[in-house]
Order: sequence, then structure tokens, then C-alpha cells
Amino acid sequence: MEILVDSDIDLRIDSYLSDKLEYSRSKVVKMIKEGFILVNGKKTKNSYLLKSNDVITVKEYIEEDMNVEPENIPLDIVYEDNDVIVVNKSNGMVVHPAIGNNHGTLVNALLYHSKSLSKINGEFRPGIVHRIDAYTTGLLMVAKNDKAHEILAQELSEKKTTRKYIALVWGVINEDTATIDAPIGRSLNDRKKMAVTNINSKEAITHLKVLKRFKDATLIELRLETGRTHQIRVHMDYINHPVVNDPVYGRRKIFDDSGQCLHACELGFIHPSTKKFMKFECELPECFKNILKLFED
Repeated sequence: MEILVDSDIDLRIDSYLSDKLEYSRSKVVKMIKEGFILVNGKKTKNSYLLKSNDVITVKEYIEEDMNVEPENIPLDIVYEDNDVIVVNKSNGMVVHPAIGNNHGTLVNALLYHSKSLSKINGEFRPGIVHRIDAYTTGLLMVAKNDKAHEILAQELSEKKTTRKYIALVWGVINEDTATIDAPIGRSLNDRKKMAVTNINSKEAITHLKVLKRFKDATLIELRLETGRTHQIRVHMDYINHPVVNDPVYGRRKIFDDSGQCLHACELGFIHPSTKKFMKFECELPECFKNILKLFED
């Protein structure tokens, strides 16, 4: 999370954040001391007085006493070997634990399924190379050892990994293909959301292709060139074609609890050991199909 200080407020950072984030002051002080809170990209002291245009970065912080236990949760394993697991994630499943939500996640299920997961991302994100949102379904890769994790993460960074999604979006898109090249950063109006912005943002590129047009919606295929938080959802909202059933960016009434109509349908990567390119595909889940039927009738 990034917070932009709009003006000189003559407040200590610990006082400011304990109020803004509704954290205890002692917790904020601890996060500052341990480097989970930065000012303009650098470590600071809890007595620091905030200035105009300061950028506060708040990294995800997990309490030390939070335990992550293996849980016998069914997983749809598409592929597995000694280096990699490819999972077809179900609707509503959070990828990794966080404060207030340390049960029922993909990580809990993976810990039960396999005793071999990479440790690069720490105790609470074992094996997790990349994430998809809780209410986005589909494919993601998991590393079973640190070497595989480093190689797969490097592939992502160098844009060698292919990731395709299917989405149902509101409105009719007239163009058959399009590229959205618009930087994404934390929303200045709602810090819980991402937005297209030139302030403290990163490059974000999404390619889309129309698959089918309906009266009030369009079924599209999307290919990610970058991997920003909520990238597809933000980009589609930006061009006024938000994802159907998206509870945050959708801007229209949600049909039911079936999850947003966004599915990671294809994942391709160079295997960390064999060096061969592998591609996996999975069909739309029932929750997506059920909403799609409403537009086809």
C-alpha cells in the first residue's frame, strides 16, 4: 500500500498511520522498526514529521503469532512434478494467509498436499510465485523448491511467461482487438483500490481480443504483458467496460455470489529444469458459465 501525503501536516508518522490505518501505535512503531513502513522508499524513525509529497509505503505485515496450518482442502491439480505445481484455483479461494484470514487459503491447502514448497517468500507464502484475486478463477504456478522459484520469478520479470484470461465485461466493444497501455498505481481517492494514474504508478499493458458480443456485454480474451495488482479489472474499468460481477470495480449490481467473470484460462512457462516450454489450459468454471447463460438467452 502506498499513501501520498498531500500537504505538510506536522504529524509524526506513527501518530498519522495509527489513525489512518486503524492500527495500534505500538504496532505501527514495530512495523517502522522492522522495515515494513518506508518513507520515499527508505527506512525511517517513528518520530519522523511528515512533509508534503512524502510517499509512505506500507508493506504487508503478518503478526508473528499467526500460525498457518495445513488443511485438507481439495485442490484441482493440473500438473505436478518435482519442481512445479500448476493449480486451477477455485472461486473465492484466497491465495495466501493475511491478518484476519489465515484459514481456507490456497497455501493452507498446498501445505497439506505437499511437504516440498519453496521458502523464498517466507513462511506465509510458501511456493507462491504469483497470485490471482480471490474471486478470479484459473491457473497459477507454484514452486516446490527455491531454485525453481527463482527461475520462474525471473521468467515473469522478463515477460517470458504467457498468461491469458477470459472475461465477460459490460457493454459492447466495437474493436476486434485492442491494447491498453496505462500505468497503474494506488488510487488517490480510495487507498484500498488501484487505478490508472501517473502518480507513483508502474507500467501496465493488457492486450484484448473480442470472442463474442452480446446485447449488453462482450466476451473477451486478455493477455497480460505486465502483472500489476488488479490489472485487468482496473484496465477494463478504465475503458468503461468493467468486468461483470466485479464487486470492487464493476459499477453495476452483482448478480449473485458466483464471483467475478474473470478466469485465468492459459498459463505457459519454460520449465525450470527441462528448459522446455509448457502450456496449460483450463475451461471456464461453472460459476462463470452460469452468468454467461444469462446473456446468451
